[in-house]
Amino acid sequence: MRVRVVAAALGVLVTVAAAPVAAQAVADSARTLSLDEALRLAEGESETVGIAAAEIRRAEGLRSQARSGYFPQLSGSASYTRTLRSQFSSLANEESDGSDTTSAPTTCSQFTAHPELPIAARLDSLETAVECSSQANPFSAFSNLPFGRENAYSFGLSLSQTLFDGGRTAGQSHAAAAQLASARIGFTAAQAQLLLDVVQAYYDALLADRLVAIAESTLVQADTTLSQTKLAHQVGNQSDFDLLRAQVARDNQVPVVIQQHAARDLAYLRLKQLINLPLDQPVSLTAALGDTGMVVPDRVRQLAGTPGDTTVGNRAPVRQAAQAVEAQEGLVGAARGARLPALVLSSDFAELNYPQKVASSWGPWLSNWTVTLGVQIPIFTGGRLGGAVKSAQASLDQAKLQLEQTRKLARLDTRTALYQYNSARAAWEASQGTEAQAARAYQIAELRYREGISTQLELNDARLLLEQAQVNRAQAARDLQVARIRVALLPVLPLAGAANGAGAAGTPGGANSGTNANAASMPAAYTQPARTPESAGTINTNGTVAP
Repeated sequence: MRVRVVAAALGVLVTVAAAPVAAQAVADSARTLSLDEALRLAEGESETVGIAAAEIRRAEGLRSQARSGYFPQLSGSASYTRTLRSQFSSLANEESDGSDTTSAPTTCSQFTAHPELPIAARLDSLETAVECSSQANPFSAFSNLPFGRENAYSFGLSLSQTLFDGGRTAGQSHAAAAQLASARIGFTAAQAQLLLDVVQAYYDALLADRLVAIAESTLVQADTTLSQTKLAHQVGNQSDFDLLRAQVARDNQVPVVIQQHAARDLAYLRLKQLINLPLDQPVSLTAALGDTGMVVPDRVRQLAGTPGDTTVGNRAPVRQAAQAVEAQEGLVGAARGARLPALVLSSDFAELNYPQKVASSWGPWLSNWTVTLGVQIPIFTGGRLGGAVKSAQASLDQAKLQLEQTRKLARLDTRTALYQYNSARAAWEASQGTEAQAARAYQIAELRYREGISTQLELNDARLLLEQAQVNRAQAARDLQVARIRVALLPVLPLAGAANGAGAAGTPGGANSGTNANAASMPAAYTQPARTPESAGTINTNGTVAP
Protein backbone atom coordinates (compact mmCIF):
# COMPACT_ATOMS: atom_id res chain seq x y z
CA MET A 1 0.00 0.00 0.00
CA ARG A 2 2.85 2.32 0.90
CA VAL A 3 4.53 1.62 -2.43
CA ARG A 4 1.41 2.47 -4.38
CA VAL A 5 0.97 5.77 -2.57
CA VAL A 6 4.57 6.71 -3.22
CA ALA A 7 4.25 5.72 -6.89
CA ALA A 8 1.12 7.80 -7.30
CA ALA A 9 2.77 10.77 -5.64
CA LEU A 10 5.81 10.45 -7.87
CA GLY A 11 3.55 10.30 -10.93
CA VAL A 12 1.85 13.52 -9.91
CA LEU A 13 5.18 15.18 -9.28
CA VAL A 14 6.38 14.20 -12.72
CA THR A 15 3.16 15.59 -14.19
CA VAL A 16 3.54 18.85 -12.28
CA ALA A 17 7.17 19.13 -13.29
CA ALA A 18 6.29 18.60 -16.93
CA ALA A 19 3.27 20.91 -16.74
CA PRO A 20 5.16 24.13 -17.64
CA VAL A 21 6.52 22.55 -20.83
CA ALA A 22 3.11 21.15 -21.82
CA ALA A 23 1.38 24.41 -20.92
CA GLN A 24 3.84 26.34 -23.09
CA ALA A 25 3.17 23.99 -26.03
CA VAL A 26 -0.59 24.39 -25.60
CA ALA A 27 -0.26 28.16 -25.25
CA ASP A 28 1.61 28.37 -28.53
CA SER A 29 -1.32 26.73 -30.37
CA ALA A 30 -4.12 28.19 -28.23
CA ARG A 31 -6.50 30.87 -29.38
CA THR A 32 -6.06 34.09 -27.45
CA LEU A 33 -9.39 35.37 -26.18
CA SER A 34 -10.13 38.72 -24.62
CA LEU A 35 -13.28 39.47 -22.67
CA ASP A 36 -14.63 41.76 -25.39
CA GLU A 37 -14.10 39.08 -28.03
CA ALA A 38 -15.78 36.48 -25.85
CA LEU A 39 -18.82 38.74 -25.45
CA ARG A 40 -18.98 39.32 -29.20
CA LEU A 41 -18.73 35.63 -30.05
CA ALA A 42 -21.39 34.63 -27.54
CA GLU A 43 -23.89 37.25 -28.63
CA GLY A 44 -23.58 36.37 -32.29
CA GLU A 45 -24.24 32.64 -31.82
CA SER A 46 -26.54 32.40 -28.80
CA GLU A 47 -29.69 30.31 -29.22
CA THR A 48 -31.35 32.15 -26.32
CA VAL A 49 -30.87 35.51 -28.02
CA GLY A 50 -32.11 34.02 -31.28
CA ILE A 51 -35.28 32.81 -29.58
CA ALA A 52 -35.86 36.28 -28.15
CA ALA A 53 -35.36 37.79 -31.62
CA ALA A 54 -37.92 35.37 -33.06
CA GLU A 55 -40.34 36.48 -30.36
CA ILE A 56 -39.97 40.06 -31.60
CA ARG A 57 -40.80 38.99 -35.16
CA ARG A 58 -43.82 37.08 -33.92
CA ALA A 59 -45.04 40.12 -31.98
CA GLU A 60 -44.56 42.32 -35.05
CA GLY A 61 -46.71 39.93 -37.06
CA LEU A 62 -49.44 39.97 -34.43
CA ARG A 63 -49.39 43.76 -34.37
CA SER A 64 -49.77 43.96 -38.15
CA GLN A 65 -52.60 41.45 -37.92
CA ALA A 66 -54.36 43.46 -35.21
CA ARG A 67 -53.97 46.79 -37.05
CA SER A 68 -55.36 45.40 -40.29
CA GLY A 69 -58.88 46.18 -39.06
CA TYR A 70 -58.22 49.88 -39.61
CA PHE A 71 -57.76 49.42 -43.36
CA PRO A 72 -60.10 48.32 -46.18
CA GLN A 73 -60.13 44.64 -47.04
CA LEU A 74 -60.00 43.97 -50.79
CA SER A 75 -60.11 40.48 -52.27
CA GLY A 76 -60.50 39.08 -55.76
CA SER A 77 -62.17 35.92 -57.00
CA ALA A 78 -62.44 33.86 -60.16
CA SER A 79 -64.61 30.82 -60.70
CA TYR A 80 -66.03 28.46 -63.33
CA THR A 81 -69.31 26.61 -62.75
CA ARG A 82 -70.54 23.61 -64.74
CA THR A 83 -74.25 22.92 -64.26
CA LEU A 84 -75.11 19.26 -64.68
CA ARG A 85 -78.79 19.51 -63.87
CA SER A 86 -80.94 22.51 -62.97
CA GLN A 87 -84.52 23.29 -61.97
CA PHE A 88 -84.64 25.59 -64.97
CA SER A 89 -84.07 22.78 -67.46
CA SER A 90 -87.82 22.41 -68.03
CA LEU A 91 -87.95 25.95 -69.34
CA ALA A 92 -85.63 25.14 -72.22
CA ASN A 93 -86.88 24.04 -75.62
CA GLU A 94 -87.28 20.27 -75.79
CA GLU A 95 -88.30 17.89 -78.55
CA SER A 96 -91.61 16.09 -78.40
CA ASP A 97 -91.99 12.54 -77.11
CA GLY A 98 -91.21 11.18 -80.63
CA SER A 99 -94.62 11.11 -82.31
CA ASP A 100 -94.30 14.70 -83.44
CA THR A 101 -90.83 15.85 -84.42
CA THR A 102 -91.94 19.38 -85.25
CA SER A 103 -90.63 21.90 -82.78
CA ALA A 104 -93.04 24.37 -81.29
CA PRO A 105 -92.56 27.88 -82.52
CA THR A 106 -90.64 30.07 -80.13
CA THR A 107 -92.29 33.35 -81.29
CA CYS A 108 -95.34 34.37 -83.28
CA SER A 109 -95.72 37.41 -85.52
CA GLN A 110 -97.95 40.12 -84.20
CA PHE A 111 -101.56 39.79 -85.47
CA THR A 112 -102.79 42.81 -87.46
CA ALA A 113 -106.36 43.14 -88.62
CA HIS A 114 -106.99 44.14 -92.28
CA PRO A 115 -110.61 45.28 -92.70
CA GLU A 116 -110.23 45.64 -96.46
CA LEU A 117 -109.62 41.88 -96.88
CA PRO A 118 -112.44 39.50 -97.55
CA ILE A 119 -114.02 37.85 -94.57
CA ALA A 120 -112.59 34.47 -95.48
CA ALA A 121 -109.04 35.86 -95.62
CA ARG A 122 -109.52 37.73 -92.41
CA LEU A 123 -110.86 34.60 -90.69
CA ASP A 124 -107.95 32.56 -91.99
CA SER A 125 -105.31 35.00 -90.62
CA LEU A 126 -107.09 35.08 -87.27
CA GLU A 127 -107.14 31.29 -87.01
CA THR A 128 -103.44 31.14 -87.93
CA ALA A 129 -102.50 33.61 -85.15
CA VAL A 130 -104.56 31.68 -82.59
CA GLU A 131 -102.98 28.38 -83.63
CA CYS A 132 -99.45 29.83 -83.39
CA SER A 133 -100.03 31.34 -79.97
CA SER A 134 -101.47 28.09 -78.63
CA GLN A 135 -98.42 26.11 -79.76
CA ALA A 136 -95.72 28.67 -78.82
CA ASN A 137 -93.48 28.18 -75.71
CA PRO A 138 -94.75 30.59 -73.05
CA PHE A 139 -91.22 30.70 -71.44
CA SER A 140 -89.33 31.45 -74.63
CA ALA A 141 -88.74 35.02 -73.43
CA PHE A 142 -86.54 33.62 -70.64
CA SER A 143 -84.27 31.69 -72.98
CA ASN A 144 -81.59 34.40 -72.98
CA LEU A 145 -81.43 34.62 -69.19
CA PRO A 146 -78.54 32.86 -67.31
CA PHE A 147 -80.83 30.53 -65.37
CA GLY A 148 -79.77 26.93 -65.87
CA ARG A 149 -76.89 27.64 -68.24
CA GLU A 150 -74.40 24.80 -68.36
CA ASN A 151 -71.28 27.01 -68.30
CA ALA A 152 -70.75 30.05 -66.11
CA TYR A 153 -67.60 32.18 -65.59
CA SER A 154 -67.29 34.78 -62.83
CA PHE A 155 -64.53 37.30 -62.08
CA GLY A 156 -65.13 39.61 -59.14
CA LEU A 157 -63.77 42.01 -56.51
CA SER A 158 -65.00 42.33 -52.95
CA LEU A 159 -64.30 45.39 -50.77
CA SER A 160 -65.22 45.87 -47.12
CA GLN A 161 -64.44 48.58 -44.59
CA THR A 162 -65.32 48.48 -40.91
CA LEU A 163 -66.62 51.89 -39.93
CA PHE A 164 -67.30 51.14 -36.27
CA ASP A 165 -66.73 48.03 -34.17
CA GLY A 166 -67.04 49.32 -30.62
CA GLY A 167 -63.29 49.67 -30.08
CA ARG A 168 -62.38 46.04 -30.74
CA THR A 169 -59.74 46.87 -33.33
CA ALA A 170 -58.30 49.67 -31.19
CA GLY A 171 -58.08 47.41 -28.14
CA GLN A 172 -56.44 44.58 -30.03
CA SER A 173 -53.96 46.97 -31.66
CA HIS A 174 -53.08 48.47 -28.28
CA ALA A 175 -52.53 45.01 -26.81
CA ALA A 176 -50.38 43.93 -29.77
CA ALA A 177 -48.22 47.06 -29.51
CA ALA A 178 -47.67 46.41 -25.80
CA GLN A 179 -46.71 42.81 -26.52
CA LEU A 180 -44.20 43.99 -29.12
CA ALA A 181 -42.66 46.42 -26.63
CA SER A 182 -42.44 43.62 -24.06
CA ALA A 183 -40.77 41.33 -26.60
CA ARG A 184 -38.15 43.99 -27.33
CA ILE A 185 -37.45 44.42 -23.63
CA GLY A 186 -37.16 40.64 -23.31
CA PHE A 187 -34.68 40.56 -26.17
CA THR A 188 -32.48 43.12 -24.43
CA ALA A 189 -32.78 41.22 -21.16
CA ALA A 190 -31.72 38.00 -22.89
CA GLN A 191 -28.66 39.77 -24.30
CA ALA A 192 -27.79 41.18 -20.87
CA GLN A 193 -28.15 37.80 -19.17
CA LEU A 194 -25.93 36.22 -21.82
CA LEU A 195 -23.25 38.88 -21.31
CA LEU A 196 -23.34 38.35 -17.56
CA ASP A 197 -23.08 34.57 -17.99
CA VAL A 198 -20.08 35.00 -20.29
CA VAL A 199 -18.40 37.40 -17.86
CA GLN A 200 -18.90 34.93 -15.02
CA ALA A 201 -17.62 32.00 -17.10
CA TYR A 202 -14.62 34.05 -18.27
CA TYR A 203 -13.58 35.04 -14.76
CA ASP A 204 -14.35 31.57 -13.43
CA ALA A 205 -11.83 30.25 -15.94
CA LEU A 206 -9.28 32.86 -14.84
CA LEU A 207 -9.95 31.94 -11.22
CA ALA A 208 -9.52 28.25 -12.05
CA ASP A 209 -6.15 29.02 -13.64
CA ARG A 210 -5.11 30.89 -10.52
CA LEU A 211 -6.27 28.11 -8.19
CA VAL A 212 -4.33 25.54 -10.22
CA ALA A 213 -1.21 27.68 -9.94
CA ILE A 214 -1.73 28.03 -6.18
CA ALA A 215 -2.27 24.31 -5.72
CA GLU A 216 0.79 23.41 -7.77
CA SER A 217 2.92 25.98 -5.93
CA THR A 218 1.77 24.59 -2.60
CA LEU A 219 2.61 21.08 -3.76
CA VAL A 220 6.10 22.20 -4.74
CA GLN A 221 6.52 23.83 -1.32
CA ALA A 222 5.33 20.67 0.43
CA ASP A 223 7.70 18.56 -1.66
CA THR A 224 10.57 20.89 -0.82
CA THR A 225 9.76 20.58 2.86
CA LEU A 226 9.67 16.81 2.50
CA SER A 227 13.08 16.78 0.83
CA GLN A 228 14.54 18.94 3.59
CA THR A 229 12.98 16.74 6.25
CA LYS A 230 14.36 13.60 4.65
CA LEU A 231 17.83 15.11 4.57
CA ALA A 232 17.57 16.19 8.19
CA HIS A 233 16.24 12.77 9.16
CA GLN A 234 19.18 11.08 7.53
CA VAL A 235 21.64 13.12 9.61
CA GLY A 236 19.58 12.62 12.75
CA ASN A 237 18.21 16.16 13.12
CA GLN A 238 14.54 15.18 12.49
CA SER A 239 12.51 12.40 14.01
CA ASP A 240 10.47 9.75 12.25
CA PHE A 241 7.33 11.63 13.33
CA ASP A 242 8.47 14.82 11.54
CA LEU A 243 9.28 12.85 8.41
CA LEU A 244 5.88 11.20 8.52
CA ARG A 245 4.12 14.59 8.95
CA ALA A 246 5.99 16.02 5.95
CA GLN A 247 5.11 12.98 3.87
CA VAL A 248 1.42 13.23 4.79
CA ALA A 249 1.33 16.99 4.12
CA ARG A 250 2.81 16.46 0.64
CA ASP A 251 0.49 13.53 -0.15
CA ASN A 252 -2.59 15.49 0.98
CA GLN A 253 -1.78 18.21 -1.52
CA VAL A 254 -1.81 15.80 -4.46
CA PRO A 255 -5.65 15.40 -4.57
CA VAL A 256 -6.00 19.16 -4.34
CA VAL A 257 -3.93 19.58 -7.51
CA ILE A 258 -5.98 16.93 -9.28
CA GLN A 259 -9.26 18.55 -8.24
CA GLN A 260 -8.17 22.00 -9.34
CA HIS A 261 -7.08 20.70 -12.75
CA ALA A 262 -10.50 19.09 -13.20
CA ALA A 263 -12.28 22.27 -12.06
CA ARG A 264 -10.24 24.31 -14.53
CA ASP A 265 -11.14 21.98 -17.39
CA LEU A 266 -14.82 22.27 -16.52
CA ALA A 267 -14.61 26.07 -16.30
CA TYR A 268 -13.05 26.28 -19.76
CA LEU A 269 -15.63 23.88 -21.19
CA ARG A 270 -18.40 26.10 -19.84
CA LEU A 271 -16.81 29.18 -21.39
CA LYS A 272 -16.34 27.50 -24.77
CA GLN A 273 -19.93 26.28 -24.72
CA LEU A 274 -21.23 29.82 -24.13
CA ILE A 275 -19.18 31.38 -26.92
CA ASN A 276 -19.68 28.46 -29.33
CA LEU A 277 -16.06 27.42 -29.67
CA PRO A 278 -15.04 23.79 -30.28
CA LEU A 279 -14.70 22.10 -26.90
CA ASP A 280 -11.31 20.64 -27.81
CA GLN A 281 -9.82 23.95 -28.98
CA PRO A 282 -7.18 25.37 -26.59
CA VAL A 283 -7.94 28.87 -25.32
CA SER A 284 -5.64 31.41 -23.74
CA LEU A 285 -7.34 34.22 -21.79
CA THR A 286 -5.76 37.65 -22.01
CA ALA A 287 -7.52 39.48 -19.16
CA ALA A 288 -5.98 39.69 -15.72
CA LEU A 289 -7.99 38.43 -12.78
CA GLY A 290 -6.79 41.11 -10.41
CA ASP A 291 -7.21 44.01 -12.83
CA THR A 292 -10.21 45.46 -10.98
CA GLY A 293 -9.54 48.89 -12.42
CA MET A 294 -10.46 47.67 -15.90
CA VAL A 295 -13.28 49.66 -17.49
CA VAL A 296 -16.68 48.13 -18.18
CA PRO A 297 -16.70 46.50 -21.67
CA ASP A 298 -18.13 48.68 -24.42
CA ARG A 299 -20.85 46.17 -25.26
CA VAL A 300 -22.07 46.25 -21.67
CA ARG A 301 -22.24 50.05 -21.74
CA GLN A 302 -24.13 50.02 -25.04
CA LEU A 303 -26.67 47.53 -23.78
CA ALA A 304 -27.22 48.98 -20.32
CA GLY A 305 -27.53 52.58 -21.48
CA THR A 306 -26.74 54.16 -18.13
CA PRO A 307 -24.57 51.68 -16.22
CA GLY A 308 -25.40 51.40 -12.55
CA ASP A 309 -28.92 52.86 -12.84
CA THR A 310 -30.64 51.19 -9.88
CA THR A 311 -34.04 52.86 -10.28
CA VAL A 312 -36.63 50.14 -9.80
CA GLY A 313 -38.96 51.54 -12.47
CA ASN A 314 -36.19 51.27 -15.07
CA ARG A 315 -35.57 47.56 -14.50
CA ALA A 316 -36.42 45.42 -17.51
CA PRO A 317 -38.76 43.04 -15.62
CA VAL A 318 -40.75 45.99 -14.23
CA ARG A 319 -41.09 47.52 -17.69
CA GLN A 320 -42.19 44.17 -19.09
CA ALA A 321 -44.80 43.81 -16.36
CA ALA A 322 -46.07 47.32 -17.11
CA GLN A 323 -46.42 46.42 -20.79
CA ALA A 324 -48.37 43.32 -19.78
CA VAL A 325 -50.82 45.56 -17.92
CA GLU A 326 -51.23 47.76 -21.00
CA ALA A 327 -51.83 44.70 -23.17
CA GLN A 328 -54.54 43.41 -20.84
CA GLU A 329 -56.19 46.82 -20.76
CA GLY A 330 -56.41 46.73 -24.53
CA LEU A 331 -57.91 43.24 -24.45
CA VAL A 332 -60.50 44.36 -21.89
CA GLY A 333 -61.51 47.20 -24.21
CA ALA A 334 -61.77 44.78 -27.12
CA ALA A 335 -63.93 42.39 -25.08
CA ARG A 336 -66.27 45.18 -24.02
CA GLY A 337 -66.46 46.53 -27.56
CA ALA A 338 -67.82 43.18 -28.76
CA ARG A 339 -71.11 44.06 -27.04
CA LEU A 340 -71.62 47.15 -29.23
CA PRO A 341 -73.00 47.20 -32.79
CA ALA A 342 -70.61 46.91 -35.70
CA LEU A 343 -71.08 49.03 -38.83
CA VAL A 344 -69.55 47.63 -42.02
CA LEU A 345 -69.57 49.07 -45.54
CA SER A 346 -69.04 46.50 -48.30
CA SER A 347 -69.13 46.42 -52.07
CA ASP A 348 -69.04 43.52 -54.55
CA PHE A 349 -68.33 43.78 -58.26
CA ALA A 350 -68.44 40.83 -60.68
CA GLU A 351 -68.15 40.22 -64.41
CA LEU A 352 -70.21 37.18 -65.59
CA ASN A 353 -70.30 35.18 -68.79
CA TYR A 354 -72.40 32.15 -69.86
CA PRO A 355 -70.93 30.62 -73.03
CA GLN A 356 -72.57 27.73 -74.83
CA LYS A 357 -69.38 25.72 -74.57
CA VAL A 358 -66.58 25.61 -72.04
CA ALA A 359 -63.98 27.72 -73.84
CA SER A 360 -65.64 29.00 -76.98
CA SER A 361 -68.61 30.97 -78.20
CA TRP A 362 -68.16 33.66 -75.57
CA GLY A 363 -71.25 35.77 -75.16
CA PRO A 364 -71.46 39.29 -73.82
CA TRP A 365 -70.01 39.92 -70.36
CA LEU A 366 -72.57 40.90 -67.77
CA SER A 367 -71.72 43.20 -64.82
CA ASN A 368 -73.02 42.92 -61.29
CA TRP A 369 -72.11 45.65 -58.74
CA THR A 370 -73.62 46.06 -55.29
CA VAL A 371 -72.92 48.32 -52.30
CA THR A 372 -74.09 47.29 -48.83
CA LEU A 373 -74.12 49.13 -45.53
CA GLY A 374 -74.74 46.62 -42.76
CA VAL A 375 -75.12 46.73 -39.00
CA GLN A 376 -74.52 43.73 -36.75
CA ILE A 377 -76.01 43.89 -33.26
CA PRO A 378 -75.36 41.15 -30.71
CA ILE A 379 -78.70 40.47 -29.04
CA PHE A 380 -78.17 37.16 -27.28
CA THR A 381 -74.93 35.17 -27.24
CA GLY A 382 -75.58 32.74 -24.40
CA GLY A 383 -73.13 34.49 -22.06
CA ARG A 384 -70.18 34.35 -24.45
CA LEU A 385 -69.53 38.09 -24.47
CA GLY A 386 -70.05 38.47 -20.74
CA GLY A 387 -67.66 35.61 -20.07
CA ALA A 388 -65.05 37.15 -22.33
CA VAL A 389 -65.28 40.46 -20.43
CA LYS A 390 -64.94 38.71 -17.07
CA SER A 391 -61.96 36.72 -18.27
CA ALA A 392 -60.22 39.80 -19.67
CA GLN A 393 -60.88 41.78 -16.49
CA ALA A 394 -59.49 38.98 -14.35
CA SER A 395 -56.36 38.86 -16.52
CA LEU A 396 -55.99 42.62 -16.09
CA ASP A 397 -56.26 42.36 -12.31
CA GLN A 398 -53.70 39.57 -12.35
CA ALA A 399 -51.32 41.62 -14.50
CA LYS A 400 -51.58 44.56 -12.08
CA LEU A 401 -50.80 42.34 -9.11
CA GLN A 402 -47.87 40.82 -10.98
CA LEU A 403 -46.59 44.31 -11.73
CA GLU A 404 -46.65 45.20 -8.05
CA GLN A 405 -45.02 41.89 -7.18
CA THR A 406 -42.32 42.48 -9.78
CA ARG A 407 -41.61 45.93 -8.35
CA LYS A 408 -41.05 44.42 -4.91
CA LEU A 409 -38.82 41.66 -6.27
CA ALA A 410 -36.88 44.17 -8.38
CA ARG A 411 -36.35 46.36 -5.32
CA LEU A 412 -35.00 43.37 -3.40
CA ASP A 413 -32.90 42.19 -6.34
CA THR A 414 -31.39 45.64 -6.78
CA ARG A 415 -30.49 45.87 -3.11
CA THR A 416 -29.02 42.36 -3.23
CA ALA A 417 -26.85 43.23 -6.23
CA LEU A 418 -25.54 46.35 -4.48
CA TYR A 419 -24.88 44.37 -1.29
CA GLN A 420 -22.93 41.80 -3.26
CA TYR A 421 -20.92 44.51 -4.95
CA ASN A 422 -20.11 46.21 -1.67
CA SER A 423 -19.24 42.87 -0.10
CA ALA A 424 -16.96 41.89 -2.99
CA ARG A 425 -15.25 45.27 -2.96
CA ALA A 426 -14.73 45.14 0.81
CA ALA A 427 -13.26 41.64 0.53
CA TRP A 428 -10.94 42.77 -2.26
CA GLU A 429 -9.71 45.75 -0.26
CA ALA A 430 -9.32 43.63 2.88
CA SER A 431 -7.19 41.08 1.03
CA GLN A 432 -4.89 43.76 -0.30
CA GLY A 433 -1.40 43.18 1.09
CA THR A 434 -2.38 40.00 2.93
CA GLU A 435 -0.98 37.75 0.23
CA ALA A 436 2.40 39.51 0.31
CA GLN A 437 2.51 39.35 4.10
CA ALA A 438 1.63 35.65 4.08
CA ALA A 439 4.36 34.98 1.49
CA ARG A 440 6.89 36.83 3.63
CA ALA A 441 5.79 34.88 6.70
CA TYR A 442 6.22 31.59 4.86
CA GLN A 443 9.72 32.55 3.74
CA ILE A 444 10.67 33.30 7.32
CA ALA A 445 9.09 30.07 8.58
CA GLU A 446 10.89 28.07 5.90
CA LEU A 447 14.20 29.67 6.82
CA ARG A 448 13.62 29.01 10.51
CA TYR A 449 12.72 25.40 9.80
CA ARG A 450 15.76 24.92 7.57
CA GLU A 451 17.99 26.33 10.30
CA GLY A 452 16.37 24.06 12.86
CA ILE A 453 14.96 26.79 15.12
CA SER A 454 11.26 26.07 14.43
CA THR A 455 9.02 23.06 14.09
CA GLN A 456 7.37 21.57 11.06
CA LEU A 457 3.99 22.47 12.53
CA GLU A 458 4.90 26.14 12.33
CA LEU A 459 5.97 25.72 8.71
CA ASN A 460 2.74 23.92 7.80
CA ASP A 461 0.68 26.66 9.44
CA ALA A 462 2.56 29.31 7.47
CA ARG A 463 2.00 27.37 4.25
CA LEU A 464 -1.74 27.04 4.89
CA LEU A 465 -2.01 30.74 5.68
CA LEU A 466 -0.22 31.63 2.46
CA GLU A 467 -2.43 29.27 0.49
CA GLN A 468 -5.60 30.70 2.06
CA ALA A 469 -4.46 34.28 1.47
CA GLN A 470 -3.78 33.56 -2.20
CA VAL A 471 -7.13 31.85 -2.66
CA ASN A 472 -8.98 34.66 -0.87
CA ARG A 473 -7.28 37.26 -3.03
CA ALA A 474 -8.12 35.42 -6.25
CA GLN A 475 -11.71 34.74 -5.17
CA ALA A 476 -12.21 38.37 -4.14
CA ALA A 477 -10.96 39.52 -7.53
CA ARG A 478 -13.38 37.20 -9.36
CA ASP A 479 -16.32 38.21 -7.16
CA LEU A 480 -15.61 41.90 -7.63
CA GLN A 481 -15.36 41.60 -11.41
CA VAL A 482 -18.66 39.69 -11.71
CA ALA A 483 -20.49 41.93 -9.23
CA ARG A 484 -19.27 45.05 -11.02
CA ILE A 485 -20.56 43.85 -14.38
CA ARG A 486 -23.85 42.76 -12.85
CA VAL A 487 -24.47 46.18 -11.33
CA ALA A 488 -23.58 47.81 -14.66
CA LEU A 489 -26.12 45.57 -16.46
CA LEU A 490 -28.73 45.87 -13.72
CA PRO A 491 -31.24 48.05 -15.68
CA VAL A 492 -31.63 45.43 -18.41
CA LEU A 493 -31.08 42.21 -16.48
CA PRO A 494 -33.93 39.84 -15.59
CA LEU A 495 -34.65 39.28 -11.94
CA ALA A 496 -32.38 36.98 -9.97
CA GLY A 497 -33.57 33.40 -10.34
CA ALA A 498 -35.75 34.25 -13.38
CA ALA A 499 -33.51 32.34 -15.79
CA ASN A 500 -34.26 28.68 -16.37
CA GLY A 501 -32.04 25.92 -15.09
CA ALA A 502 -29.37 25.69 -12.48
CA GLY A 503 -26.89 28.49 -12.03
CA ALA A 504 -29.46 31.14 -12.90
CA ALA A 505 -28.67 34.74 -12.32
CA GLY A 506 -28.85 35.69 -8.71
CA THR A 507 -29.09 32.14 -7.34
CA PRO A 508 -26.44 30.86 -4.94
CA GLY A 509 -23.47 29.85 -7.02
CA GLY A 510 -25.13 31.23 -10.14
CA ALA A 511 -24.21 33.87 -12.64
CA ASN A 512 -24.99 36.79 -10.37
CA SER A 513 -23.82 35.30 -7.13
CA GLY A 514 -20.84 36.68 -5.27
CA THR A 515 -20.12 33.31 -3.63
CA ASN A 516 -17.39 30.89 -4.63
CA ALA A 517 -18.49 29.19 -7.84
CA ASN A 518 -15.80 26.54 -7.45
CA ALA A 519 -16.55 25.69 -3.82
CA ALA A 520 -17.98 22.30 -4.76
CA SER A 521 -14.69 21.19 -6.26
CA MET A 522 -12.35 22.84 -3.72
CA PRO A 523 -11.06 21.46 -0.45
CA ALA A 524 -12.15 23.01 2.82
CA ALA A 525 -9.04 25.15 3.00
CA TYR A 526 -10.00 26.83 -0.26
CA THR A 527 -13.49 27.91 0.78
CA GLN A 528 -14.38 30.99 2.71
CA PRO A 529 -17.45 31.98 4.74
CA ALA A 530 -20.09 34.13 3.16
CA ARG A 531 -19.48 37.82 3.69
CA THR A 532 -22.24 40.01 5.08
CA PRO A 533 -22.31 43.49 3.52
CA GLU A 534 -22.52 46.45 5.80
CA SER A 535 -23.76 49.04 3.34
CA ALA A 536 -25.39 49.39 -0.04
CA GLY A 537 -25.85 52.27 -2.39
CA THR A 538 -25.53 53.35 -6.00
CA ILE A 539 -22.51 52.52 -8.06
CA ASN A 540 -20.68 55.48 -9.54
CA THR A 541 -19.02 55.64 -12.93
CA ASN A 542 -15.57 55.31 -11.37
CA GLY A 543 -16.46 51.99 -9.78
CA THR A 544 -17.13 53.19 -6.24
CA VAL A 545 -20.41 52.85 -4.43
CA ALA A 546 -22.06 55.80 -2.81
CA PRO A 547 -24.21 55.12 0.27
